Amino acid sequence: MYSTSDFRRGLKIEFKGEPYEIIEFLHVKPGKGQAFVRTKLKNLITGSVLDHNFRISEKIARPDLEEKEMQYLYREGDTYCFMDLKTYDQIFLEPDVLGEKEGFLKENITVEMLFFKGRPVGIELPTTVDLSVVETEPGIKGDTASGGSKPAKLETGLVIQVPLFINEGDTVRVDTRTGEYVERVK
Repeated sequence: MYSTSDFRRGLKIEFKGEPYEIIEFLHVKPGKGQAFVRTKLKNLITGSVLDHNFRISEKIARPDLEEKEMQYLYREGDTYCFMDLKTYDQIFLEPDVLGEKEGFLKENITVEMLFFKGRPVGIELPTTVDLSVVETEPGIKGDTASGGSKPAKLETGLVIQVPLFINEGDTVRVDTRTGEYVERVK
């Protein structure tokens, strides 16, 4: 069991029988009445976000979550195939389980898959991934990193903003938490 003093961003809790991740929290001490913790919670199964206030004395259950190291193999139609690196079992996930993270999936990337009561509910990506640029406007001589930016389509179909000197065929490092360009990879 967790107490409200254990709350931090990214903490996973069980609330109303489902796993949630704490996105934001704030300890509030009103002038009148009991202190409480205002939270913003993201449902790990549906992806929906809700606001909830917890009393300071309240105990919150730990979710029955299990993490397994998995490797992304390929996409077949609308499903994504992952392989357990220990047992070599394959699991197919629907795009709604992956959410926005599907744009960062490159074949053979290793991810942490979250299971809630034996059912896959999501994945944790590495902090950065290296992806090739497949479509962008050509760079112009003299463009620098401190200049503007332009859209670039990456090999996974993801479109991000990159500096003007990036060309088709370049490999860029992308932050999976924000979806932003980090650097060009040689």
